[in-house]
Amino acid sequence: MIGIIISLGLLMYLAYRGISVIILAPILALLAAFLTGGAPILATYTQVFMTALGGYVIKFFPLFLLGAIFGKLMEATGSARSIAEWIVAHVGQGQAALAVVLACAVLTYGGVSLFVVAFAVYPIAAALFIQAQYPKRFIPAAIALGSFTFTMTALPGTPAIQNAIPIPYFGTDAFAAPVLGLVAATIMAVGGVSWLNLRIRNAVAAGQGYGEEDEYSAQAAQGTKPQDLPSPALAFLPILVVIGLNLILSRFVFPVMDFSYLAEEVYGNTSIDALRGIWAIIAALSVAILVLIATNLRSLADTLNSTVTQGVNGSFLPIFNTASEVGYGAVIAGLPAFLIIEKGVTGILPETPLVSLAIAVNVLAGITGSASGGLSIALEALGSTYVQLAEAAQISPQLLHRVAAISSGGFDCLPHNGAVITLFAITRLNHKKSYPDLFVVAVAIPLVALVTVIVLGSLFG
Repeated sequence: MIGIIISLGLLMYLAYRGISVIILAPILALLAAFLTGGAPILATYTQVFMTALGGYVIKFFPLFLLGAIFGKLMEATGSARSIAEWIVAHVGQGQAALAVVLACAVLTYGGVSLFVVAFAVYPIAAALFIQAQYPKRFIPAAIALGSFTFTMTALPGTPAIQNAIPIPYFGTDAFAAPVLGLVAATIMAVGGVSWLNLRIRNAVAAGQGYGEEDEYSAQAAQGTKPQDLPSPALAFLPILVVIGLNLILSRFVFPVMDFSYLAEEVYGNTSIDALRGIWAIIAALSVAILVLIATNLRSLADTLNSTVTQGVNGSFLPIFNTASEVGYGAVIAGLPAFLIIEKGVTGILPETPLVSLAIAVNVLAGITGSASGGLSIALEALGSTYVQLAEAAQISPQLLHRVAAISSGGFDCLPHNGAVITLFAITRLNHKKSYPDLFVVAVAIPLVALVTVIVLGSLFG
């Protein structure tokens, strides 16, 4: 246990200091393996860490790649800015934080990877905050609130991977426990925006402005000329395509098609239930990209190739940051000392499975620094246990699904989280300036929402 604690402490501290998690994760995973029992270093690196990293890339790279291209095209065509300006026009110029949160929410609920949304929305956020002379340090928290919280774990039907992971373990779908999901989403959104508005008002009253403008912020402030922006209806069309096609394929088309060939070894000896969520998002994003290009051919005539290339390049850092965290978690989960953690978290209030599940997922997401990585490890190791506990306590699998998903979006956003690190890299800020507010909106308030869901679910089902 001491080895794991030392490794995790160094990972959080050094990530907080700005060192790349792609370098830190394997080194500190191997340090934990060595300290906890002298595991063979090279074998642990190539056979455990890299295998887990590679498996994550194999499974999710298409989502990151298509999401990054989609996000870059939304930015290059002015569609993302058109959506943001439409939102600003309806919420008011004085609500820059709310506008950023809503823009991120629309994109992530539309199926764009939360990592990619940060790339696409930062220029919008920079322009809005420069215009309003709000301190730049609040931009990461606003983006995180719209991307890393309620649209990732709470809204029913969200295509986020965190909402898809529990499906095969609990026999549910992406729309599990919709009412409780909406309650949690409301708490996160309203609570987070209220916090940001309070902090911004206090900072402005103290005479603080946007601060030093980097070159990217200055370019973002100029942005696309209003007359060059697509109409809001045209800008929203690709988003609607992602949401609608994802729903139609995952709920109505794929379930009635014959995919018996997936049971063959050459196709991984799997089933459509394990793949339909990912396949639906891949297909929906692909079609949405084609729609986006077709409806903006004139504005993309000279820049299509360079824009797509930038999107491709922009997908590499986010996926390898996250995959490195998953590799770190796999090494930790394979250590003998991890059995102590496993027994410890499942032994906490076993008579109340919802509380035990919430603690287990939060602890493992915090250790791995990844919502999807922590949730995957938790359910792979403990999913069947919680199904049995829930059946004994007469708890709905849908409620288990929603609690597990929301729990993954709590302690995952500790300083060493790959998405947090990537967000600070994109915005050219650091933990010292921006992490305290990000912690409130992406960790503290989601935990309040989680407790609320557990209480309501326990009382009313």
